[in-house]
Amino acid sequence: MISLHDVSTVFTTGDADFTAVDRVSLEIPRGSIQGIIGFSGAGKSTLLRNINLLERPTSGRVVVDGTELTALGDEELRRARHQIGMIFQHFNLLNNRTALQNVELGLKFAGVGKKERTRRAQEALAIVDIADKAGSYPARLSGGQKQRVAIARALATEPKVLLCDEPTSAVDPRTTASVLQYLSDINAQLGITTVIVTHEMNVIKAIADNVAVMEDGRLVERFDLAELERPGFEPATAIGRYLISDDIQLDRAPRGNAAQRAAGPNATEELSHA
Repeated sequence: MISLHDVSTVFTTGDADFTAVDRVSLEIPRGSIQGIIGFSGAGKSTLLRNINLLERPTSGRVVVDGTELTALGDEELRRARHQIGMIFQHFNLLNNRTALQNVELGLKFAGVGKKERTRRAQEALAIVDIADKAGSYPARLSGGQKQRVAIARALATEPKVLLCDEPTSAVDPRTTASVLQYLSDINAQLGITTVIVTHEMNVIKAIADNVAVMEDGRLVERFDLAELERPGFEPATAIGRYLISDDIQLDRAPRGNAAQRAAGPNATEELSHA
């Protein structure tokens, strides 16, 4: 469904070049949920935006549902993007529009008539169980409700692909489970190929079929999530092993040494006289 062929994205700042995505190739099967994980600055969000060309790659090819997006002109690309929904980290809702109007917005830009776009927006809100908030403005919605409106907005265009950029990082842990359940249900019921970028491995473990690990702009490892259940399996890379760990590990110094460091260079002498 999605094919990335040797994709690179280079940004120029002043006299220096920065490679955000470095020769990434990735195949994402139709109807699957692909997780892309890595630390901040790994290039995962840039790679996600390469898929719908919100960030056009410097080199390489992007093919979605048989169409090479990187070969399209501006007008053809705008039409092709109607089949690719996107959910942003911070919702990107317009505060002066109701939930229904926010969901309708993409359809309006696509030239869909008022009656049809209202029908489709209402259906999309119903899919994520928030139809009762159609007339509410974003300021009156919780973080989870805002994210559900954002999901409905992405669904209203009836996409074949759904791109999710850190979809749970702006909500609390309880709401995270709710948002992931909706995304999982949508994938199962509508067959929408879904790509989720996150730095949270628990999100990937909960929903994805496959995980791609990024570091310094490169795709360094990829494995099926089912492999995590296989006895003896561990990721091949250090970054992969670190990311799948559920534990927070601190390099803890003895409390006395920490107290001395906090007190300053004369701490040893002062403590000895205490």
